[in-house]
Amino acid sequence: MKATVFLGGGRITSALVAGLRLAKYKPPLVVYDRHPEKLRRLKREFNVSTEQDLARAVSQANLLIVAVRPHDVANLLDDTAKCDWAAGPRLVVSLAAGIPLHKLRSKGSSASRWGRAMPSPVCRIARGLTAVAFEENVAMRQRKQVRDFFGHLGSVLEIPEAHFDAFTATFSPSHGYHALATLARSAQAAGLDRKAALTAAAHAIAGGIFYWQESGQTLDELLRDAATPGGTAAATMAAMNRAGYERVVAKGLWTGIKQARINARR
Repeated sequence: MKATVFLGGGRITSALVAGLRLAKYKPPLVVYDRHPEKLRRLKREFNVSTEQDLARAVSQANLLIVAVRPHDVANLLDDTAKCDWAAGPRLVVSLAAGIPLHKLRSKGSSASRWGRAMPSPVCRIARGLTAVAFEENVAMRQRKQVRDFFGHLGSVLEIPEAHFDAFTATFSPSHGYHALATLARSAQAAGLDRKAALTAAAHAIAGGIFYWQESGQTLDELLRDAATPGGTAAATMAAMNRAGYERVVAKGLWTGIKQARINARR
């Protein structure tokens, strides 16, 4: 049976493999990496097959996933171009932020079809979110294969490639962690101990979002209900907006988008 092959044994591969094992994913998993210590760890933790020979890894792939850092993609794809793709993958998906399909397409076999995916690290517990995009010549059955694969790890959203950088800057769990840490520190400064501050802040962020997802209410409705005129929540949100809360978030997103575009030019 052909395998799902990861080129790169770093953090994102570890997260995806963990989620796939949790989701009882059946097809064989193979990880290629130049560093034997990474392969030993993945084999020990997740019982995946490992490979230090790039050509052998490529030849086993039904679905080939490029899972290295953006600045390593060009060299890796140059090396894969030396492999015999005759019996290798027809479908290749890159996880590298910022590197567009037209650059990826110039590498590998002319018979291969390319897609991009941006999976969240939360895929580790099979509750993640993955954006996918494809070049135009990718068949519907191949698109479904990719969506089904990432569907084992949580929700999947197919979007135009032109939207990928904005999605990447927006969907990172770092926003939640950053907001949680910031809100908790402010609560401590207001007098709460650390445990109480984290508990309250986590409920405000995670509990509120969970309720929005489950209730069927719109954000406008929830904001209106929460912000009773003259109440604590209304005063808090108004002060945050006056201090530039929305402007700061927008600046952060645009900086992330610019960084993705810088990565694409490297």
